[in-house]
Amino acid sequence: MTRVIVSGAGGKLAAPIIAGIAGSDDLELAGLYNPNRAGEVMNGVDVSGDAAALQADVVVETVHPDHVFENLEVWKQSGMAAIVGTSGFTEERLQRLEALWGEAGPPCLVVPNFSVGAVLMMEFARTASRYFEAVEIIERHHSTKPDAPSGTALATAMSISGSGGESSKGSEELVPGARGADVAGVRVHALRLPGLISQQEVAMSNVGEVLSIEHLSTSYESFANGALLAVRKVRDLDPGVHLGLAALLE
Repeated sequence: MTRVIVSGAGGKLAAPIIAGIAGSDDLELAGLYNPNRAGEVMNGVDVSGDAAALQADVVVETVHPDHVFENLEVWKQSGMAAIVGTSGFTEERLQRLEALWGEAGPPCLVVPNFSVGAVLMMEFARTASRYFEAVEIIERHHSTKPDAPSGTALATAMSISGSGGESSKGSEELVPGARGADVAGVRVHALRLPGLISQQEVAMSNVGEVLSIEHLSTSYESFANGALLAVRKVRDLDPGVHLGLAALLE
């Protein structure tokens, strides 16, 4: 039985993950953390406001990007394997995490998107991008999302760039930002609209053809299966920091 803590209890991402763990035969919901919800009870478990008092095999972190590093320092000291679902991990933030976490002890897996479909979209786009002259990313999320671009878009752009893909360099911007953000040479356009959850398109083109790979999440429940997969397999990874759920997929 794997004992699991979920940090950020009460959040939109945390809710289906907590329900999935509570409903599993091989996982135990050992604790919940959120200092703003301390004392509440969720799925029969008290929410704690003291991170250092919690102990389990695995912790799933879903807290706001402003607070994720202070939490990760605690989880590192506690010796738990960590799964980070918090968005906004740029190359600089990943380097900061690698310096914090080190290369010894339990693994830490940063997951830009827990949806298995989104992970496959990212993998297919990375593979296809090397065969096209230009690639751009359009991501759409709900208007209350705290950051832009999304963690999924950042990870996709970095992966595509690492495979040799890039955006075209033409067109003068008459209005700054019109061509989107430049992430490792790949243009990313972030849309924020009420009513959306998560949608991403990777558009690739050669002269005379366009290939578009798109993924859409219509419910936060789409993230639960990937999160449970990560919980079950994260401790099989080598020590240190890893990026993406693809590291656990066959």
